[in-house]
Amino acid sequence: MKKKFTNRWGFVLSAVGSAVGMANVWGFPAKMGANGGGAFLVAYLIFIALFSVVGLSAEYAIGRRSKTGTLGSYKNAWESRHKKLGTAGGVVGWLPLAGSMCIAIGYAVIISYVFKAFWNSMTGTLMHVDTGKWFDSFSTTHLSVVPFHVIVVVVTLLTLLLGAKSIEKSNKVMMPIFFLVFVVLAIRVAFLPGAAAGYKFMFTPDWSMLKNPMTWVWAMGQAFFSLSVTGSGMIVYGAYLDEKENVVGVAVRTAVFDTIAALVAALVIIPACFAYNLDVGAGPSLLFVTLPRILQDIPFGQGFAIFLYVAMIFAGISSLQNMFEAVGESLEAKFPKLNRIAVLVLMGVICLGFGLTMEPIFKWGPWMDIVSIYIIPIGATLGAISWFWIMKKDDLLGEINKSVEKPFGNLWYYSGKFFYVACAIILCTVALVNKIAF
Repeated sequence: MKKKFTNRWGFVLSAVGSAVGMANVWGFPAKMGANGGGAFLVAYLIFIALFSVVGLSAEYAIGRRSKTGTLGSYKNAWESRHKKLGTAGGVVGWLPLAGSMCIAIGYAVIISYVFKAFWNSMTGTLMHVDTGKWFDSFSTTHLSVVPFHVIVVVVTLLTLLLGAKSIEKSNKVMMPIFFLVFVVLAIRVAFLPGAAAGYKFMFTPDWSMLKNPMTWVWAMGQAFFSLSVTGSGMIVYGAYLDEKENVVGVAVRTAVFDTIAALVAALVIIPACFAYNLDVGAGPSLLFVTLPRILQDIPFGQGFAIFLYVAMIFAGISSLQNMFEAVGESLEAKFPKLNRIAVLVLMGVICLGFGLTMEPIFKWGPWMDIVSIYIIPIGATLGAISWFWIMKKDDLLGEINKSVEKPFGNLWYYSGKFFYVACAIILCTVALVNKIAF
């Protein structure tokens, strides 16, 4: 395959770009705020360690071994057990792939709202409005952000024109800027009166919260989906990974930077909420109501607002890239007569067409809930089972152990087969039974 990332850091930044998104910037602080602060963080770090070493590295390895994305990788994994199972594996792969496309449709709408906030920050409008009424004015109105929606989808698709090469180049710009902006914002927030209470909440665990099983479940879900181990997106990046790379090593690096991004976002949002006595578990409204209200009140707030929403746009586009690329690569591989431009145009039409029908956030919410409760958890579970229960152990370990000094063995494999797969099944079951979107 000629589609390759040029070096390790290009790959890691692209993978981090996929992982870093709304799940980090509002999801992590909101779940941390609602589940015990420091106690949630302890549980989260435990799951991040497991899921990166086992789950994420397995998805990278599956993609690299197959030299293709979702559909081909499922077919390849199932064929390793028995040649006749390949067709069934290819069929199974359509569900997680559909999850990537469905989540991309709704995700593009949300990035459009972020773009709206950025534009209103640039014009200064956001600095002089009631943020709640401002958000309601476009989040409940049909076709209110059409120009921004079109820009988001078209720009994202343009960054995919050259495959791995253009994905890598764009993330080498977007990810450093994302981290820089949030570090600057975190430093500014540190000077707010009352911010210290936020740090105490984040880093002083209330150990009694760990007695609540749902603290662990929420931490597990956040870690699972923050790393994008959903049985689809990260496979295609693995397909672009060089044979000389240690897949476990790059998976750990991806997790480290993803966790840093989540913590830096929390260091902006949680202390700021404590300083202004606002709800840290507010979810999406943190970005569109809570933070703008805070930025209105601090010196140079407009500048900080501009920086914040630029960083958020980059985080969103880098995640959307991965969703589109997972679908696009699989369609190219499945239907060779389709060239990349035709596939990108097709995805753009689908995304804009469906997205415009649900553009108000009250319509987007139920759609994303359906995708997050049903399609994504089931797809992630099918992926975990495919790698650790259907694919032959020696084939998976053979790919994992390429270019490693000390081979991984039974501990790695059975951690995946029993603990990682069990986590996927638990999350899927909790989501389906309780209708919870992680």
